[in-house]
Amino acid sequence: MSRRSWTVPGLTLVVSGLVLAAFLGLGGERKVEVRDDPRLAKAWRFDQNGWIYVHLEGSPSAIGFQHGALLAGEIADGLKSVKLSATHSTGKDWEFFRKAARQMLWPRMDAEYQEEILGIVEGLSSKGVTVDVSDVVALNAFEELPDYYTPWYNAKYKVPGPKITSPGNCSAFVATGSYTKDGRIVIAHNNWTSYMNGERWRIVFDLVPAKGHRILMDGYPGVITSDDDFGVNDAGLMVTETTITQFAGWDPNGKPEFERSRKALQYAESIDDYVRIMLDGNNGGYANDWLLGDRKTGEIAQFELGLKHHRLWRTKDGYYVGSNFASDPQVLAEDTTFDPKDRASSPNARRERWEALMKASKGRIDVAMAKVFMADHTDAFEGKTDANERALCGHTDVSPRGVKEWEWGPYYPGGAVQGKAMDAGMAEAMTFTARMGHPCGEDFLAEPFLKAHPEYAWQAPALRDMKAGAWTTFSANQKGPTR
Repeated sequence: MSRRSWTVPGLTLVVSGLVLAAFLGLGGERKVEVRDDPRLAKAWRFDQNGWIYVHLEGSPSAIGFQHGALLAGEIADGLKSVKLSATHSTGKDWEFFRKAARQMLWPRMDAEYQEEILGIVEGLSSKGVTVDVSDVVALNAFEELPDYYTPWYNAKYKVPGPKITSPGNCSAFVATGSYTKDGRIVIAHNNWTSYMNGERWRIVFDLVPAKGHRILMDGYPGVITSDDDFGVNDAGLMVTETTITQFAGWDPNGKPEFERSRKALQYAESIDDYVRIMLDGNNGGYANDWLLGDRKTGEIAQFELGLKHHRLWRTKDGYYVGSNFASDPQVLAEDTTFDPKDRASSPNARRERWEALMKASKGRIDVAMAKVFMADHTDAFEGKTDANERALCGHTDVSPRGVKEWEWGPYYPGGAVQGKAMDAGMAEAMTFTARMGHPCGEDFLAEPFLKAHPEYAWQAPALRDMKAGAWTTFSANQKGPTR
């Protein structure tokens, strides 16, 4: 079999006529065969308690290649789920998102992250998965394009379509000083999303880039940032967020949010650095309240990032909570349509519960208590225990109300799909604890749900059981499962 070397920027490939095709750049078919590729020498993966841990190390292209090769099956599967979700909710075909990725997002990305995405495509091809860069960029923007760009596009060009409002995903807190057991930072986060995508949100990434800081974060296969956003870097930055409900706005000339959030976690050494990087090229996509901690100083912050307005709060003695509400009056008035006075709404009911928990737990908050918070089923509006859409550990699939603010109908299969927590000592050791599935430990079973709710039959090709694993501690440079 004849072979020849083919060199492209940052990559040396072995090409033959018997291998699978991949797209590199934004067009042009190239055939790639990888045999004992040296880019995999410093990478590995293992599975534990529902999570998939991957260690990725090296140049941007090498990290991308490792990502694509080690998670090829999961990326292909995750892309199918994202395609189904995005096309159904917007009424657009997948090419609409590919075009936006190709023409709007890709040209505004830094070369470093372009190279990483090229590497992902290469790695996928080496395992027989054929996608192009437009697919991978659109996958990376799956929290931006359907819910932020699409309604902006429809309004600008007067295109009819379904009503789309940005969802408000996640419950989280960060506390320090007199509120925590040892006076140092504690941070925790529940990822809220559809069960269809959320069941696949099970990757622990240990990233050692050639430049910038080491990162330990959770994430979605094929995406270069955490995207539900829980992580720590070796400069001491502890990061999470919750999405701003009913946000509206988009800047087509901005930089993708998925790149800015990855860049901020990779290069920030302080809260100020993080804020500066996120503001640079802000496109309004995936608008969040960022909860930040600097373990070096003990300071925490809430960074509310709208498009027209933003605000930063910070303290060394206190807490910030997130459950998809905006706090700044200008952000509320000019960037959202959310009603902060509706106590029956999921964001406001969870905010009320957070405030009660923080006050009742002052001086005692630690990681063990954070796990309890993540599993909490109190409905603050009705004043009772109920696993529903108002609980910190959300179960919208059992609620006849759904979440109207997010266009989640009655019994929508979505809610809390996993949880994570860490304190300053764990951050210093580059470690966090995580539970896949509902943090309360309950399982979601797809077959009986679809039988009871045929209105969600459109999800049947991708909806599957979401089993809860055990709380598990993961560390940077971990070689295999812990006992």
